[in-house]
Amino acid sequence: MQTAQELDTALREARLNEARYRLLLEHSSEVSWMADCASGRLTYLSPAAERQFGYRLDTVQPLAAALLADLPARLARLAAGDLSRMRVVRQSEQPHADGHPVPVEIESTVVLDAEGRPATLVGVVRDLSGQRALAEQQKKFASMVSHEFRSPLATIDGAIQRLEMTGAHHDEATRKRYRKIQTAVDRLLAMVDDYLSPERLASIGRARQPNEISPQALLETATAQARARRAAITVRCDGLPQWIRCEPDGLRLALEVLLDNAIKYTKPDTAIELIGKKAMEGGIEFLVRDRGEGIPEADLARVCDKGYRGANAAGTAGSGLGLYMARAVVDVHGGTLEIQNLPESGVECRIWLPAPAAAGKSLAQALGSSDNSPMQVHSAAGRN
Repeated sequence: MQTAQELDTALREARLNEARYRLLLEHSSEVSWMADCASGRLTYLSPAAERQFGYRLDTVQPLAAALLADLPARLARLAAGDLSRMRVVRQSEQPHADGHPVPVEIESTVVLDAEGRPATLVGVVRDLSGQRALAEQQKKFASMVSHEFRSPLATIDGAIQRLEMTGAHHDEATRKRYRKIQTAVDRLLAMVDDYLSPERLASIGRARQPNEISPQALLETATAQARARRAAITVRCDGLPQWIRCEPDGLRLALEVLLDNAIKYTKPDTAIELIGKKAMEGGIEFLVRDRGEGIPEADLARVCDKGYRGANAAGTAGSGLGLYMARAVVDVHGGTLEIQNLPESGVECRIWLPAPAAAGKSLAQALGSSDNSPMQVHSAAGRN
């Protein structure tokens, strides 16, 4: 049996521990809270709730409703023997007193009474704003590093593809060096994909996306989308290779931009033709031709400039970015984009691409820019 002195000592220790716990709760960055299971009412809220969310226990109703929303269902599952609901951790957005949402993690545990029945729900709320901001900064940093690596690699990639394509007359030692450079570029680009891509973690367990496509399928896909707006679009292919190595979404975007401009700046009954064939100088070319009114000569040299809209763009929706993006896509692939008026009438947009002998590697990001080679761009004013 304990003596009065022992009881007094135990009481002082309990009060000291209570003071310590209260001190911890008052200065913790985590919001601690407690609720009565029988009434479903919040009975305690630590001072951190006011610092982080602007709530006190007497003004906490919006936060309490969010914290205790699943309590009845949770107690019912516990009563049915589902012990997994004793401790629950979930993430959500909780309202701040001023109305803006705050990303949080809520951890809560059911405490049983002496008879084994749910009596109290205790928990903490952790503000995830800092973690989310850090994750976003890391993603932006990864994107920046990936782009900084890809841009010079894309320049080398486009140049070596041209050398491989045009260097059939070179000696074997020179061609061997070309292949070694190409292999090294492929390896570096694969490493960028594996280690520097912002989407790497999200893509774990999924099949890697293909980086080659049938050029004929590429043209037909782009045309199928455009025909919803202009039925009189035809596709003609002649001598295209079975596959080309590329970033499919990027080239598809470039073609869609050219078709979109042809539709916007011609009359509804004007025919549009999309042609894919071997180029005279080697490689392949995609041509988008219309029989519209053509482009003012004064605007030809600037139509692919960022944000530029020519004289015939008045009254037509646009941002001046379409052809700028299309040129960037083609440039990254080691190709060129040329836009010119046809002698009779209309406009021809020509994408030229090198056609390497082998496929199967990743190119730079579709909207990245590079200086693969000097290029001459004659462009359709206002067709952005």
